Amino acid sequence: MKRRTLIKTASYEAEAGDVGRVLLLYSGGLDTSVMLKWIQDEYDAEVVALTVNLGQPGEDFDVVRGKALALGALDCFVIDAREEFAHDYVLPAIKANALYGGGYPLFTALGRPLIAKLAVDRARESGCDTVAHGCTGKGNDQVRIEATVAALGPELKVIAPVRGWQMGREEEIAYAREHGIPVKGGTEAPPYSVDDNLWGRSSEGGPIEDLSEPPHDDVFELVTPPEEAPDEPETVEIEFERGVPVALNRERLGLVDLLERAGEVGARHGLGIVDHIEDRIVGLKVRDLYEVPAAAIVLTAHKELEKLVCTLQQNRFKGHLDDQWAFLVYSGLWYEPLLGDLNAYMERVNEQVSGTIRMKLYKGNASVVGRYSPAALYDPDLAGFGESGGLFSQQASPGFIELWSLQSRMAHAIRTRTEERS
Repeated sequence: MKRRTLIKTASYEAEAGDVGRVLLLYSGGLDTSVMLKWIQDEYDAEVVALTVNLGQPGEDFDVVRGKALALGALDCFVIDAREEFAHDYVLPAIKANALYGGGYPLFTALGRPLIAKLAVDRARESGCDTVAHGCTGKGNDQVRIEATVAALGPELKVIAPVRGWQMGREEEIAYAREHGIPVKGGTEAPPYSVDDNLWGRSSEGGPIEDLSEPPHDDVFELVTPPEEAPDEPETVEIEFERGVPVALNRERLGLVDLLERAGEVGARHGLGIVDHIEDRIVGLKVRDLYEVPAAAIVLTAHKELEKLVCTLQQNRFKGHLDDQWAFLVYSGLWYEPLLGDLNAYMERVNEQVSGTIRMKLYKGNASVVGRYSPAALYDPDLAGFGESGGLFSQQASPGFIELWSLQSRMAHAIRTRTEERS
């Protein structure tokens, strides 16, 4: 496999003479394992690997580190960033009810700026001049990582071998065999590109690209198919304090533990399978399959509680800002000042979002069956729904209706007269 001559189109892209020591974002999978060996040979460069634990289920990070060292890495940093990811990235997304395109809870999009930030830190500590990643030229992750590196480490260069090679899976496997690189899952592993962390799991590529076909059985590894979920429903309670989920079924938990347990119970009941047609910022439409059981519970509960404690105007307005927040994060603009402005608003609104939401989980569905908040703008006795009196006066309604409909009635009358004359 030969490196192709590419035209440099960005100031931060590395040329061959720029590369001496590379910080490689290393997952232990096929792409980054091939990259680790290839960078050493093609650039005559040293490689330092970085692996970040964001709660990927079932991952053995000791094995990943050992593999990197066996392939010639000078060192392999393994960073447990679950707490930082949960508090500084997932939690703002919860407060913003973040879903891109109505279905994607942004788990990969949230993880990439953190990974890139850690890459800049470790690159500086280990004397690296270049950061390498395994993103393709078709996805959004290249934007999220490179935009973050350019913002936080402008002195660093970037290389993206997969994007430059445009290499296929078979070519990579052949290279791995030639150089004795173990292939994770074997050469017969399902041909999907997979990413996961404590907030969700995505699969794309291979048979998923056939829009006429339902998902194959080998796609889903996290969520139980709804038809195979338990025949008895389960009720769960999520308690929030100022927008932060703090307890599951009345047991107070740290945020990481709560998200992991919510994911487990949601996955058991078939929650969070999303078959999504997505508009990428690079101009493509793609089909992604997501498994997001924790988000299916926590986001649903948060949004329901927020709706209970916020006014009509807040609920109408915040929905627009939630969409804008999700778009900025999806687009890799974590350091866009507008995102900071939006975060300030989300924090202000969530000062009132305290209470408990009870949900029934059953075969892929999560239904809200109970709500409580000391800040709820709902009080049937105070409002006088049961009897006359209270803050709500039914006798005042006719006057309100007359004023509320005034402009609409006037406009209708004017347009009717105009139509009759013509």
